[in-house]
Amino acid sequence: MMQPRPFYQTKSLTEMSEAEWESLCDGCGQCCTLSLIDEDDAGETVHRTCVGCTLLDLEAVRCRDYANRHERVPSCVKLTPDNVSALRWMPQTCAYRLLAEGKPLFDWHPLISGRADSVVEAGVSVKGSLVSENDIDEDDLEDYVVE
Repeated sequence: MMQPRPFYQTKSLTEMSEAEWESLCDGCGQCCTLSLIDEDDAGETVHRTCVGCTLLDLEAVRCRDYANRHERVPSCVKLTPDNVSALRWMPQTCAYRLLAEGKPLFDWHPLISGRADSVVEAGVSVKGSLVSENDIDEDDLEDYVVE
């Protein structure tokens, strides 16, 4: 008997329930790092840093206040099916971005592997590689660019 295809292969981003949408996040933490966006080229160039957002728990690689993150960190972008394609700074491994571009998820994604730690094992997670925004001077952010 054929197994039904998973929701992320049969539904568009706009058709997904909130729970399905949230489950697309692989927990890598890449989008929770601070980035410097080059205004000279209309934001096309993004410089990632090894600095995690003030709300990012660096050990668990999870937001400490997910429900209130947009109020507490005004620069935190709420991903939606309507804006994910325009957010060029999103990691190329991000499930939201991949699906918006019509690409499949990677085998290490927890929805495929069945294991949250597969993201760390694949080397995609920022776990163990960040300093907290709380521990640096904002004026020194350029010193933390990793790309």
